[in-house]
Amino acid sequence: MNFALILFVLVILTGVAWVADKLVFMPQRRRAAEAAVAEFDRQQERIGERFADENVAQTRARLRDDKLRQPWWLEYSASFFPVILVVFVVRSFVVEPFKIPSGSMVPTLLVGDFILVNKFDYGIRLPITNTKVTEGRPLQRGDVVVFRYPKDESVDYIKRVIGLPGDTVAYQDKQLTINGKPVLETPLPDYLDERMGYAKQFEEDLDGRKNAILNNPAVPPFIVGPEDYPYRDNCTYNARGVICKVPPGNYFMMGDNRDNSADSRYWGFAPDKNIVGRAFFIWMNFSNLKRIGSFN
Repeated sequence: MNFALILFVLVILTGVAWVADKLVFMPQRRRAAEAAVAEFDRQQERIGERFADENVAQTRARLRDDKLRQPWWLEYSASFFPVILVVFVVRSFVVEPFKIPSGSMVPTLLVGDFILVNKFDYGIRLPITNTKVTEGRPLQRGDVVVFRYPKDESVDYIKRVIGLPGDTVAYQDKQLTINGKPVLETPLPDYLDERMGYAKQFEEDLDGRKNAILNNPAVPPFIVGPEDYPYRDNCTYNARGVICKVPPGNYFMMGDNRDNSADSRYWGFAPDKNIVGRAFFIWMNFSNLKRIGSFN
């Protein structure tokens, strides 16, 4: 479901109703209310004080309010326009909420985490088309990014930026190397996952930015079933893993749960045009409120 498109259509429909109400229907209702009140006043004058309505002020007000009241179809369209417009603008250009659906980013992000994604850090993009209209800061290694899955752009993925355009990324024998420099991994206490049991945990250092990863040395290093994708010739697969040269305008993405992540090792590079924004905050996890907060 393309929620951005649905929201855009709702903005257009409610916006048209709101404008039509302001320019056409509201003036009509005001004229009708003024005419009804004037007729009521004439009736009161004709019947005289003896038979006049004792609550004339309240009756006039109620009569006016009845004539000014929006019909149900305007109440449920034009009245919601300001709220829908604010939601659309905030979601499109400021922050957008997402829910983590899989364990590919464990231990950084867990299934059920509700996160916020910064929509302007990398430059403002138009909703629906995702066309960039302003330049923001460039993506950096270590950023956690939401992007449109290249194989199906209706699906949003979240991974960590490992390789920038021009980088040579090697994942050989479970060791990550960028431009010939091994990425430092420091052992941490084993991580306990309810579904996976205990897993080997390490602290990874990407250009001075540290984050935890899961990496089981017992799992074979080779990549099983890599797909065909653009710039496939930039990658070399062997029994030890994969080596890729990141093409211009693309990024090499990996999940922190290295042995349970469908990422650039399998489906290729994430184009810049598919970038949605930078994930930066967990705003809710109904199973564990202690999860709320920022993350690396």
